[in-house]
Amino acid sequence: MAKKDKKSKTAEQKARVAAKQNKKAAQKEKKVKSKGADDSDADDIDLESVLEEYAKQQAQFLKVTEVVCDPPSPRSSSTLIGSPANSNELFLFGGEYYNGALATFFSDLFIYLIDRGEWRKVTSPNSPLPRSGHAWCRGGNAGGVYLFGGEFSSPKQGTFYHYNDFWRLEPSTREWTRLEHKGKGPPARSGHRMTYFKNYILLFGGFQDTSQQTKYLQDLWIYDCQNYIWHNAQLPPATQKPEPRSSFSFLPHDSGAVIYGGYSRVKSTAFAGRQTKGGNQGTRLVLKPLIHQDTWFLRILQPPSDSPTNTPPTIRWERRKRPANPPNPARAGSTMAYHKGRGISFGGVHDVEESEEGIDSEFFDALFAWNVERNRYFQLTLRRPRAPNKKQPVLDKGGAKRGRGKADEAELLRNLAALETKGSLESSDAMRIDLPSQKEDERSIPAKPLLMAMPHPRFNAQLTVQDDVLYIFGGTYEHGDREYTFDEMWAIDLGKLDGVREIYRRELENWHGSDDEDSDSEDGVVDSDDEEMDGEGSMGVSLPQEEPDLPSSPLDISATGAIQEDDSEQPETAIADTRPHPRPFETLRDFFTRTSHAWQDILLEILRKDDTAANKSIKELRKDAFELAETKWWDCREEITALEDEQEEAGIGEVVSMADRGAEAGAGARRR
Repeated sequence: MAKKDKKSKTAEQKARVAAKQNKKAAQKEKKVKSKGADDSDADDIDLESVLEEYAKQQAQFLKVTEVVCDPPSPRSSSTLIGSPANSNELFLFGGEYYNGALATFFSDLFIYLIDRGEWRKVTSPNSPLPRSGHAWCRGGNAGGVYLFGGEFSSPKQGTFYHYNDFWRLEPSTREWTRLEHKGKGPPARSGHRMTYFKNYILLFGGFQDTSQQTKYLQDLWIYDCQNYIWHNAQLPPATQKPEPRSSFSFLPHDSGAVIYGGYSRVKSTAFAGRQTKGGNQGTRLVLKPLIHQDTWFLRILQPPSDSPTNTPPTIRWERRKRPANPPNPARAGSTMAYHKGRGISFGGVHDVEESEEGIDSEFFDALFAWNVERNRYFQLTLRRPRAPNKKQPVLDKGGAKRGRGKADEAELLRNLAALETKGSLESSDAMRIDLPSQKEDERSIPAKPLLMAMPHPRFNAQLTVQDDVLYIFGGTYEHGDREYTFDEMWAIDLGKLDGVREIYRRELENWHGSDDEDSDSEDGVVDSDDEEMDGEGSMGVSLPQEEPDLPSSPLDISATGAIQEDDSEQPETAIADTRPHPRPFETLRDFFTRTSHAWQDILLEILRKDDTAANKSIKELRKDAFELAETKWWDCREEITALEDEQEEAGIGEVVSMADRGAEAGAGARRR
């Protein structure tokens, strides 16, 4: 009886699978017919005339205007950056939104005022046309924000247009200026990346999408902001350089720039699935995704001061060893923002190609810090705020620390003043130093929810860091044939990591794809529980309740459909550092207060070697000393955070050195 029931159940499952396949075939046939009748924008729409109409509409604005508005509409492939002129401002430009049927491109410039929690929209008679996939960066020594390239398409994405225009945004006045350069410039592209080095703008990679193929690029262009000229860096044929790619990380460096990762599609041999007359299985060439995991350092040497104005800088690509502890498995769409010698990355997607008809994807919500100098990755996790010490009031303790900090700061300024006046350090005690008054924080920031969970897994989110706070805007998530563009923005304090603050969040808009996108994307599914996704109707956009799990251990990714680079080099070894080291639970100000004498000695030694003390003011010298300590504090931040977590798990609070307490400890302190 049991065998009979099993056979009947198997027959029912086969019948259900066959019915589902017939239904999907009918839906696909219906989709093809409707597409043939409606999707004719490739022949009817002239993109040049559409963009010309956009330009006419912009010309109607007589001046730059800035008005308070709601948060930006949902969009992907936009750009987000912190203002280089005001630490309380973020800039958001462009992007596109696809609702399953039509694509909309934007040319909006939005400004987010951090201290007010307010969005503003800027209109201008002269601004870049609607686009997505563009790139922009700060201008370094030249100031401002520079933007290049991007793409635009017809509503049904039948035809594409790539830009090759170059713009500069003045942050203070919100004015756009199209830059006309001397000589030849970079060709049109999108998916590229830009960064800065001194008075240069660096541009690398990207892709060009034509009706026949997608061409990935590996050319390097350097723009001289002083002489208004592009340099196309040419290297000898045998010189190694990064492979063609897009969507990589491009970070500034004191000696040039660094590149990590990226995405491209390369030709690969695949089996045709049928055998030839000789018994051998046929093969064919296909394009497979390649997730790059290599690291390159771009070393740049400026030309001598007496060189002609059109002399390009000297460059050299240097391949670095593979970073230690990189995200595993390798992922695409993990965007990265620069912050004090580190790259902060979030999210990403890992594709596992199971067949030619479908790709199973795993999305991530992990936050990583890549220490560029040490070439090492650290995963950042949220930490609940520590409870205040019950034995001593928090205000009194903080006031004492601030008092000691002011005393040490005054002593540092006296020593620096003595150095500038070529006096002795003993005579510096008689000097009168006016410390800058500390203003109370008068900013009224609206209360925002603080969550102890990362935002939903996604890829291609827009990141930027402003005043040690990471901002995450938008991003994309896919489920089956549906594409979700998040309509939200989050903030994470990188110094505290005490939670994720919601800037704004709105429900996702409806998906207007065809009906067959609601059906199961995998053939042969027999479990009735998997046929429908909970909470999602034919027009709904509710995300799946089950989120992908993060890998808890290294995974074997050699069998996946995505090609990954073979890099067997070992991570670089760290160099011993004799400078002062931060302690667990020690803030940046406390660290500088405790080690101010050591940083003073380091700074004085540097000034003696360079003989540049006379060229700096007291304020500049004080700032340089603090920057040395700040760089060290952030460089060790991930390791110190790990020590703090270990001590909290062991029940150990803040560790205080008796030598630092000095006379405060007293004779009886050793007996307690």
